[in-house]
Parts: sequence; C-alpha cells; structure tokens
Amino acid sequence: MNRIVFVEDDPDVGSLIAAYLSRHDIEVIVESRGDRAEATIAAVSPDLVMLDIMLPGKDGMTLCRDLRAGKSWTGPLVLLTSLDSDMNHILALEMGASDYILKTTPPAVLLARLRLHLRQAGSGTTDAVAAQMQVQKPLCFGTLSVDPVNRQVTLGGDSIPLSTADFDLLWELATHAGTILNRDALLQALRGVAYDGLDRSIDVAISRLRRKLLDSATEPYRIKTIRNKGYLFAPHAWDMP
Repeated sequence: MNRIVFVEDDPDVGSLIAAYLSRHDIEVIVESRGDRAEATIAAVSPDLVMLDIMLPGKDGMTLCRDLRAGKSWTGPLVLLTSLDSDMNHILALEMGASDYILKTTPPAVLLARLRLHLRQAGSGTTDAVAAQMQVQKPLCFGTLSVDPVNRQVTLGGDSIPLSTADFDLLWELATHAGTILNRDALLQALRGVAYDGLDRSIDVAISRLRRKLLDSATEPYRIKTIRNKGYLFAPHAWDMP
C-alpha cells in the first residue's frame, strides 16, 4: 500500500479524500498545518506529498519551495488546490512541483494522476528511460557530463543539482542529441501520456533546465527551441562560455 502525506487544513476535504484514496490502497496521513508539514513528512517517509496552497502557518507554495530547495523531499510533490490560476500553476512547476491539480477534478482522475506519479517514483523514471540508463555509460558533451548510474550532472567541473524529473528530461534530450523532440515525444517518454495541446509542463521544465545549465534565457543555444517543431539538444554547444 502506498502512503501519502496530505497537507490540508479543511477537515472535511481531508477526510473525504483520505477515505476515497484508502479504498484504492493508498493510505493518507492528513496534516492540517503548513508549519508542521516538514516534520510530518520526515516522520512518515511517504511515497508522495500532496499540498493545499492556503494553509495556516506556511502556505503550500512556500512549503513546496522550501522542501525542494532544502532537498528534504525529492519525491513526487503535488499541489491540490481550488486556485485555478495559470500564474500559480506555472509558479508551482517552477518551484519543483510534480503536478498542479484542481480540487474540482473528478476523484477518479485525481486517483489516476496520483498513481502515475507513484509509478514513476517507484521505478525512478519511466520503463523506457530506465532501460536506456541501465545500458548507457556517462554521456559527455564538451564540459557537460551526464552520469545515468549515479544520476549526476557536472558542467565545467561543477556539480549541477537536478531533481528526478529534471534529470530524466536532460537524459532524454541528451540521448537524442541533434534530434528535434516535440512535446508529445517528451511527454510520452517521461510520463507515458500524450500531449493534449494545453500542457505546458515541458516548456516550464525546459526553461528550468536551461537556467541550471547556464543556457541563455532569451537566445538559448544549448537546448534550442525549434519553432513549431520542438526542442533540440545541441551536442557541440557545451564548450562555449
């Protein structure tokens, strides 16, 4: 049985979701305060963390940022909120959230999305990407090294800390260096879902990856945007300053 810590201050919402998920073999530990959440997560060691945004003590966005920045939680982290805001959605993904789900989402869809994140976390990544990593040696492009066994990335001799999702995205791009990959191909490889025409999570993740790998935000030359086609990892761009 999987275990989730759900940080939610509304007892009715917390109990309803906990009861529904428990019928599907997911144990839910509800924490009502944001400022106690980190201690609860550390004590429970769950498989997934789910956060509301409006919380007493510490809001969900701040909690997401602190958990990721301090690396106290590197597993799946989902925001479940009633705030239907594109800005909040983008900000959450930028801060390292795995998903942003509205409370109006049907329970069966919520369950499916949580199971997707739990499956990916259980295997470390999708089966296809994992299989590649098992047989591949570190990839080197100039001053960039991507080690799939130790899941380490160095650039110019400096270690680059990446989340699980960011590393998987970089690996997928690097193993297809010089090839244009569109959003659908990346989502299929990394999350096993098709691109629905609206999901911008790949775009946000690419922007985050560029920033960490010192690519240009305005004129990227290492991970290029090919208009109306997708993204291209440039194999010969890693010796440039």
